[in-house]
Amino acid sequence: MKQLHGQPSKRELFMATKRKNPFQQAEQMWDLKRLYTDLAAANGKELTFMEKVHLQGLLCGCSPDEMATKLVKTPDSVRSDLCRTVYSYTKRLLGKENQELDNWSSIARWLEQAGYKVQLCPSGQQQEGEVTLPVENLDALVKISNNINPQNFRIEIYFRGVTNVSRETLKKMIFDSEEEEGPARN
Repeated sequence: MKQLHGQPSKRELFMATKRKNPFQQAEQMWDLKRLYTDLAAANGKELTFMEKVHLQGLLCGCSPDEMATKLVKTPDSVRSDLCRTVYSYTKRLLGKENQELDNWSSIARWLEQAGYKVQLCPSGQQQEGEVTLPVENLDALVKISNNINPQNFRIEIYFRGVTNVSRETLKKMIFDSEEEEGPARN
């Protein structure tokens, strides 16, 4: 039901917000697919749509009060939901069940330390001698790295966007490739 002067009701705003996630920028900064999978495995169930929205809000640096405003909810409701779900799920995933949560921003910090934040190479900020290769050239990068003296060179790998290759899988791919190629030449 609409309020006077054509303004949407609180319920209508809530339903519109529920269909649209105001924290979608988290998809560009975090490996959400892997995070959701790991949280589901640690907690024995998939996250609901709203749990994902709350988590993304935290990952975007929004406080529970800011999330409440954007989601047309009360701050107490958001805080309560976070305590029952996202906070406890994340603590369980990271083995921090007995650790006190300093504040809401600890969740993003902990998840970043655990490697869920996507590291981006700032566009246009390459230095002389740097080369950007697409992911499909990963095999070539590994072969090149086997022929470089590590005392003189540093190789940094940045991923843009979301990838379904975990850090552990990438390490295994690199180490397996090194074993196939033999020892690095100096």
